[in-house]
Amino acid sequence: MVDLKISHHPTISYRPIKPSDLEVLEKIHGDLFPIRYEPEFFYNVVNGCDIVSWGAVDRSRPDGQSDELIGFVTTRIVLAKESEIEDLLRYESSKSDQTLVYILTLGVVESYRNLGIATSLVREVIKYASNIPTCQAVYLHVISYNSPAIHLYKKMSFQCLRRLYGFYMINGQHEDAYLFIYYVNGVQSPCSLLELVTRLVAYMRSGFKSVAARLRKNEVKKALRWPKGTETCCLTTAAQSKRSLRTEGTGCQFV
Repeated sequence: MVDLKISHHPTISYRPIKPSDLEVLEKIHGDLFPIRYEPEFFYNVVNGCDIVSWGAVDRSRPDGQSDELIGFVTTRIVLAKESEIEDLLRYESSKSDQTLVYILTLGVVESYRNLGIATSLVREVIKYASNIPTCQAVYLHVISYNSPAIHLYKKMSFQCLRRLYGFYMINGQHEDAYLFIYYVNGVQSPCSLLELVTRLVAYMRSGFKSVAARLRKNEVKKALRWPKGTETCCLTTAAQSKRSLRTEGTGCQFV
């Protein structure tokens, strides 16, 4: 059984999930998750029907169990324009083939936890996504009370961008979920609302400073027409205004 205590030093390796994994895959999902998955889901996983998956096995296990799953991750490729996180991407409408990799399920049997297996499985997903030129990110949902999973994704530099209230329905009760995302292939998160507001305020301030500088410059020009007794003072003010404009200009950036 896959949930026995480890009595040996494990030798973990990773491979694609295959049809012979069906029974064990269903059992582990049933043991680990409060959500029940349809038989069609498992059929699609083991046969690679629109689902890409990896399994972890312990090659040192005795009694012919060296190829039996002790962990897994299942994923699906989705079009960015059809995803729920389109607003979290720098989506270009001219590139309709932009994609994402969505992590469907990730699990490790209890006796094999804290060995870095889940981390290695997620790294396989990131590596896979990074090798797809059109892929922008890896993303997933985590139920709000799953602290170990939340810690794992934060440790791996996933960004928690949303809390989705009532996302799951489990045993007749709504449960919240967090949305995590990991950008790949040089893609960056678009500016948050706070960043946009901050930059807009900075831009408006730079505009006000520019207007004030012009007004000062006009005042100086008028002053230059005054009697010679005040000319030296006014010329000094004009020079200071020019220095002020040059200094402010280097800091007024809006990108």
